[in-house]
Amino acid sequence: MTTVLIKGARPYGEGDPVDVLVEDGVITDIGALDAPEGAEVIDAGGQVLLPGFVDLHTHLREPGREDTETIATGSAAAALGGYTAVFAMANTDPVADNAVIVDHVWRRGQEAGLVDVHPVGAVTVGLKGEKLAELGTMAKSEAQVKVFSDDGLCVADPLLMRRALEYSTALGVVIAQHAEEPRLTVGAQAHEGEQAARLGYTGWPASAEESIVARDCLLAQHANARLHVCHVSTSGTADILKWAKDRGTKVSAEVTPHHLLLTDERLATYDPVNKVNPPLRTESDAEKLRAALAEGVIDCVATDHAPHAVQDKDCEWSSARPGMLGLQTALSIVVETMVRTGLLDWRGVARVMSERPAEIGNLSDHGRPIEVGEPANLTLVDPDTEWTVRGAEFASIAANTPYEGMRLPGVVTATLLRGRITAREGKIAS
Repeated sequence: MTTVLIKGARPYGEGDPVDVLVEDGVITDIGALDAPEGAEVIDAGGQVLLPGFVDLHTHLREPGREDTETIATGSAAAALGGYTAVFAMANTDPVADNAVIVDHVWRRGQEAGLVDVHPVGAVTVGLKGEKLAELGTMAKSEAQVKVFSDDGLCVADPLLMRRALEYSTALGVVIAQHAEEPRLTVGAQAHEGEQAARLGYTGWPASAEESIVARDCLLAQHANARLHVCHVSTSGTADILKWAKDRGTKVSAEVTPHHLLLTDERLATYDPVNKVNPPLRTESDAEKLRAALAEGVIDCVATDHAPHAVQDKDCEWSSARPGMLGLQTALSIVVETMVRTGLLDWRGVARVMSERPAEIGNLSDHGRPIEVGEPANLTLVDPDTEWTVRGAEFASIAANTPYEGMRLPGVVTATLLRGRITAREGKIAS
């Protein structure tokens, strides 16, 4: 085990800089400290110290599409983005719908050793929406699966979704729903609105998301189960979530960085890098999502990091695969949309990027306070420095970022996983 002294950091961006001593993976002292012999020293220079980020929604593509991402490359991207834990979605090939696959993903994450990789188990066999997968077996496997989702597809059958929620209560796990009524999105290519009509794209109505969220909130309340709503994209969904929470429903929700910042105005370029599921919505939707995140109606930020090969993005819009990279830009987008606008302070950033996702994902050792005796899963952030996005320079194999060439604020300068430096000054620690 290593000893690390972080000199002159500001926990949560508050107060005067302090030194934080980390020994054997735990914070052992905070104050004005001298470096113990043999300690590795990080000169923070007044930078912001936060609990390590947790991403509830990451596509690592392994097994099956290692040409676009692997658990190792995705873990590197996560560490560089300030993450100490990620949840790897089940839509791999083969699908993570059994203990063999989820245990494989878990072990590969352990081998990479840069972040804790928690596999998400499929709700239904093969993501086909016909039969429940082996939820209990996966929950009790070596991977101890805590979140189940058919993300990429909706569990559209209400009876099947009800059964999944009922079973989840006995297992103490979360069912995460990709909210999309498939009969309302046949052939859909973009948000149903002025932009889609002008460009000739088949529209994707907001009601396709909202109707499933409303249905599932009712089902979750009936089952007294925990429901998590993936990638919220409409103002109407935010209203439904508030209604459900006011009724005592055990529902949580995430919003992606791209739905906080980008809108369907981007579609005018016809560039498939902007194609995502659910689609980019209107500025009024984005404004409502930012407010709902600040108010806690939406609980957290999740990247929906979705790497794709060049041939799957550099093609005509209708043939392009939906999805964007997100792990190495998430913090900067949150700073741009939430911190610089005054909607969140750094305590708030810790809440939406670390504390709440850790709670939702049942992680006891992440999202913890920066206090003596707590696990040293930490992220150091330079809040003032800006950087230029270059997808080709990312750790991911793919480069499909919608922020290419943009100047963004906020740089992760160091990430520590249980006291071990995993990333520092833009490089993976050896």
